[in-house]
Amino acid sequence: MEASILYSSQCILGEGPLWHSGKKKCFWVDIEQGILFEYDWLTKKTQTWQFDYNITLVLESTGNHLLLALNTGIARFMIDSGKLEWLTDVEEGVIINRCNDGACDCRGRLWVGTMHRQHEQEAGSLYCIDNDLVVNKKLANVTISNGIAWSLNNKRLYYIDSPTQKIQSFLFDEYSGKIQFEKTAIVVPPEMGTPDGMAIDSEGMLWVAHWGGYGVYQWNPETGTLISKIDVPAPQVTSCSFAGENLDYIIITSARENMSQKDLEKYPASGDVFIASPHVNGAPVFKCIL
Repeated sequence: MEASILYSSQCILGEGPLWHSGKKKCFWVDIEQGILFEYDWLTKKTQTWQFDYNITLVLESTGNHLLLALNTGIARFMIDSGKLEWLTDVEEGVIINRCNDGACDCRGRLWVGTMHRQHEQEAGSLYCIDNDLVVNKKLANVTISNGIAWSLNNKRLYYIDSPTQKIQSFLFDEYSGKIQFEKTAIVVPPEMGTPDGMAIDSEGMLWVAHWGGYGVYQWNPETGTLISKIDVPAPQVTSCSFAGENLDYIIITSARENMSQKDLEKYPASGDVFIASPHVNGAPVFKCIL
């Protein structure tokens, strides 16, 4: 399978692709430039918003707003007015850290990880923010907190701390939000790149963006085996999300961060957003109720 360009966004660090089922739009961010992108699935038109922060995450929420992670803060973004409503600070006062990837669980709680801006080892954490905006630390000593997904029965949470080259499986209690390490589900060989963001399909298989791996790889979390790959014409593939009314497409973000001029000439689509048809439907993602 090969991906084609959906939109030439030329992001420095594209991340956080989201399919908004209600609006029939795709969203994603450029972390380094503080840009939120909105792509209309029907009209093919794109709108952007600029922020004076690193914007690392965009999620669907209840009402006519989005949930954003900006530096270490969580805010509601009112699309119509362009206004921000700050909700909480994940790591108040820790200015050397920032938020990174995140997702919402079946109870509407927000899970978001942090990382050191200079990638210092084990300086970040994984947090869960409940509906009362209480911030609970779930994992400490994380380096680059990335992909989060839940099994189809919501009994397991899959999690990526990128430098470990692993996708870990945690037993998950949807009522309390407690997690317990179960096993290393997948080990990504270094020659395939580093696991970054991920999504889960309707058959329970994980689709993982591989930074330095030129693609999105489909893995079986039960057996740890590789199933297939979507080739992307850019080395630094960052994240993916199922999209479309039937969730039968997958959108893929990428980056051009720290690439040499020679590499950019070889891979000019680096930083763009791609699309592919993976021949399997995605599992619906949950809305945050913050």
